[in-house]
This record gives sequence, structure tokens and C-alpha cells, in this order.
Amino acid sequence: MKERFFRNRTAVFTVVFVLLVGLVGILAPVIAPNDPYETNILNKFASYSLQYPLGTDQLGRCVLSRMIYGIRPTLGLALLTMFGTISLGAILGIMAGYFRGIVEEVIMRVVDVMLSFPSQIMVFAVVALLGVSVQNVIIANVFIKWAWYARMIRTGVMQYRDRNFVQFSRCVGMPERFILFRHLLPSITSDLVVLASLDVGWAIINISTLSFLGLGVQAPTPEWGAMLNEAKNVMTSNPVQMIAPGIAIVVLVCVFNLMGDALRDVLDPKEVQK
Repeated sequence: MKERFFRNRTAVFTVVFVLLVGLVGILAPVIAPNDPYETNILNKFASYSLQYPLGTDQLGRCVLSRMIYGIRPTLGLALLTMFGTISLGAILGIMAGYFRGIVEEVIMRVVDVMLSFPSQIMVFAVVALLGVSVQNVIIANVFIKWAWYARMIRTGVMQYRDRNFVQFSRCVGMPERFILFRHLLPSITSDLVVLASLDVGWAIINISTLSFLGLGVQAPTPEWGAMLNEAKNVMTSNPVQMIAPGIAIVVLVCVFNLMGDALRDVLDPKEVQK
């Protein structure tokens, strides 16, 4: 497995890139050249320089410093949303795919109801109902998105629940917990990794969108979507302000999508057996 990972250049590059971005966010107080909250209205829209490598915004704040500090809420909230979504979706999807019967009927009918509503509109509705805050944004995303992952994971579990190794474990009297966590969960690991990678990209876009609309991370906290929201107010006078956060969001989402595809190839059981 390790050899296959290091032979896949896309997997190595994307994983290293994401780790480096996360490390930069963790070390933001050390790496950032300036205080991201320090304003200087006399120095607004300053051009690129050694002191301000990406210039300053409409309040004279260092754009690069705010970009670096913005990694924490952008990537951190996306990872937290992914963990909650995948965890809830995996638990219910495995239960529905393995136990079948009334358990599957109840879970899948709830899934059908959840999927019958447009996800983005439901996110807005939940945030509007609970109030504008970071916690409610995470709750809304997890509440809306888990159903899609539950259905996908259920399909994967159904492909393995009647395999010989699962039937053998049943015949020798292995407990259901052993079958679920030692057989079925490892069998769908590659699917979970791909879904998790794609979910992070989706969460980054969704959180940035909510922040851009003023429903997510609030000013003056540096977050890439919130930075786009502030930059749109000066789009006609200084459109350059939107370039840095916009490109950062696009690049990071693309990297997570590429990482999901690469890790799927690395963890694919059929490829491992070759």
C-alpha cells in the first residue's frame, strides 16, 4: 500500500500540498508578515511590496496575512464539517446496508425525504432558523448532506455483505460488531476516502459561499469567503482584491478533488491485488 502511494505522483503531491497548507495555517502567527486585524486607512490599496507582498485591502490590512490566517476557518471548518457528515452518513449507511429490513426502510425513507429538498436552499433555511453563527453553519451542512453519503455508503456495503468472508464470519458465530468493523468498514475504506475528499471541497465552497453572503464567518475574522464579501464592495475601484481569495478557494478545492481520485486508485482493492 505504501509503495503504491509513493508511486502515484498525484496522490503524493496533493497530500503534501494539503498538509503544507494546513501547516501554514497552524503556524500563521509565525509566518504571517503582519497583524491581519491591524488597520491603516491611510495605507489602503497599497501596491505589492516587501512589507505587503499582496498589497493591502480597503482598510489598509495586509492581504497576505489575512490569507494565511484565513486558512484556519476555511480549511478547519471544512474538515470539521466533513468529519461530522461522513461519520453520520457512514453509521446510518452501514446500518441500512447490513441489517436491511425495517432498519433499512426507516433510514432510507428519511434519506429520501432529505434528498427531496434542494440542499443549498435547505442550508439557508437552517441557518436562518438557528441564527447566523459558525456553529449553525456546520450543523446546517451536516444536517443536509449526510443523507447523500448514507445512500452512497449503503450501496457499497450491500456489495460486500454477502461475500464469502462475511458469510464465513457469520457461520462461526462472530458478533455483528466484529463483522461491521473488521470486514465491511475496511472494504469500503476507499469509498469513504474519496467521499471525504470530495466532501471537504464541497464544504469549502459552501462555507465560503455562506461567508460571502454574510451568513457564515463574520468580519473582521479573516476567512476567504468573507474576504471576497469585503472585496466585492470595492470591485469597481480595485478588482484585484478578489483575486487572491478567489484563486485560493479554486486551487484548494481542485487539489482535494484530485486527491480523492488519486487515493481511490491507491486504495482500490482490485488494484492492490495486482
